[in-house]
Amino acid sequence: MNYLAPSVLSADFSMLGKEIETIAKAGAGVIHLDVMDGNFVPNISFGAPVIASVRKSTEAIFDVHLMIDEPIRYLEDFKKAGADIITIHYEACKDVELTLNEIKKLGVKAGLAISPDTPVDVIKPFLEIVDMILVMSVYPGFGGQSFITESLERIKAVKTMICDVNREIWLEVDGGIGAANIETVMQAGANVLVAGSAVFKGNRVENVKELSKMIADE
Repeated sequence: MNYLAPSVLSADFSMLGKEIETIAKAGAGVIHLDVMDGNFVPNISFGAPVIASVRKSTEAIFDVHLMIDEPIRYLEDFKKAGADIITIHYEACKDVELTLNEIKKLGVKAGLAISPDTPVDVIKPFLEIVDMILVMSVYPGFGGQSFITESLERIKAVKTMICDVNREIWLEVDGGIGAANIETVMQAGANVLVAGSAVFKGNRVENVKELSKMIADE
């Protein structure tokens, strides 16, 4: 199944709960929440208390993307805040396998993200653990960046690895996705498409419906 995952980093934070409620009712089954610490990435967003406060806005899947150093320290906090998926960065963990296993112990789906300069082969040792791989198609830390076209080959390579292990693993892509390229990204192998500006600029409901229609399962 394919999912549109609006990134609330592009939402109006003065009414974040309402924004999430609106896009969920419009058909977004996954809500992408970018947590940044100012260390792993040069920006700061929000943490577990904000996620907990907006959790009541919807029953949609909360996909919590931790762009923070050594996220193992905070996994339980994000579980308690309402995360359904916790995604960590390969580049941010001293022990990736331990961190992924700790996520699984919490009863939450485990995601592993790789940044644009990280070779895709690094995910191979973890394909028997993860529930989702996130291929970043921009450099993590800021919204509104343009899609890096070389990411398409990386997505295809990761999709091949997933098929080879014969497990149900979601393939998520985040960065610079909109109406002009969302179908191409999906055709490369992605089934979870993160979109920020493409959803939150203009009419949120119409944007969600348009993008969802473009990636609808045949």
